Amino acid sequence: MSNLRINSIMNNPSLCDGYGYRTVLFLQGCNLRCPGCQNPSTWDINKGTLIDVKELADILRIKCINKKLTISGGEPLLQTESLLELLEELKDFDLCLYTGHELDEVPQEILRYLKYIKVGSFKKELKTTLKPFVGSTNQEFMEVKHDEETK
Repeated sequence: MSNLRINSIMNNPSLCDGYGYRTVLFLQGCNLRCPGCQNPSTWDINKGTLIDVKELADILRIKCINKKLTISGGEPLLQTESLLELLEELKDFDLCLYTGHELDEVPQEILRYLKYIKVGSFKKELKTTLKPFVGSTNQEFMEVKHDEETK
């Protein structure tokens, strides 16, 4: 097992970060640094808390009673290898990932664990409060389609 650098786990579940009452895990570190980002405290990869993936999974199993988890950041894909380990540990969860990357940049091995994904960089000039679960109109929130053979 490896470690993940996290910023925080939201204390109160959210209705704004995907369908249903969801726990939100904020990973630390972002190399995209979108102007107007709502989480600039997550940018520095050297800050936050370094935690063992198995230990984090155990904490999330306690905190996330309904098994609906959104992983945000920072930029989660900055820690792809450890993120994959966490997704494997929580493969029985309803998992959602927020990334500033485009869908074709997200590794298939990550997509296979997800039920939902939000993609696209935040653009301050396109900010919206009308389009659910996104910050700017260029971003897309979608259900991840899986072939039955790849599950």
